[in-house]
Amino acid sequence: MILSRADWTARAQAHQERADALTAEHRARASRREKHPVWDFLFTYYAYKPAQLRRWHPGAGVTLKDAPERTAWRWYSSSGDDVTPDADVFAADKPELAGLIERMLRRTASRPGQFGCFGLHEWAMVYRQDEHRHPVPLRLGQDATDAVVESHDLRCTHFDAFRFFTPDAVPRNRSPLTRDDQPLFEQPGCLHAGMDLYKWAMKLGPLIPGELLLDAFELARDIRLLDMQAAPYDLSGWDVVPVRIETPEGKAEYVRQQRGFAERGAVLRGALLGAWLSSPVRT
Repeated sequence: MILSRADWTARAQAHQERADALTAEHRARASRREKHPVWDFLFTYYAYKPAQLRRWHPGAGVTLKDAPERTAWRWYSSSGDDVTPDADVFAADKPELAGLIERMLRRTASRPGQFGCFGLHEWAMVYRQDEHRHPVPLRLGQDATDAVVESHDLRCTHFDAFRFFTPDAVPRNRSPLTRDDQPLFEQPGCLHAGMDLYKWAMKLGPLIPGELLLDAFELARDIRLLDMQAAPYDLSGWDVVPVRIETPEGKAEYVRQQRGFAERGAVLRGALLGAWLSSPVRT
């Protein structure tokens, strides 16, 4: 695909406007030095600034005509003033990262989703602990929160959630998880695996179309809300309505939303693989 300057600048402008709308509330809070226990995660844990989110790329193998300002951009190949994001250049520059992202996306896509965790990873992060990662109260109190953990089977499959389990919660998980084994356990029902599609899209930079990047961010945003609704924290001060996974009704609602996010994630996961690995440059 070849985009004229008029075409690609119009797409870049539309992307920037959409990104600005998605980050407007966060940027306003940041200007006031105001913290938010739900939404700050999207910019602190993933550590990508709004300015990075608004940077539009066309995707691997798509040529931008008359783009001299991008000839020095990373992972772009140039021919005169025409530039093309180059998947082979990325793979040569970042072979370990390229291999990891491909393994994570392909292996996760190949597995059936698991829907019996009920978001208990957040509960395991405060289990039998006086000090918590989030400075907000537990809506059931410590003893009742611990009892919920003890009455359930912990089935976390995501290492980056498991690594925050309290020491007493670690041996309660069905499987011990390590960083090296992460590609072996990741599965598409996991909320964090869905949120991480945003991370992989950002790491692939210009190889991923900007529209797809923002779709991944929107999925991460929507998943994050459920993640905190199902958590043990009292977030009523931020108008967060809990999904009470300690009840049968709450479990059913959690799984209903979890399945919807898994379906959205499957589409985006396939699109990320297709945009990157099926590019004309690479093939």
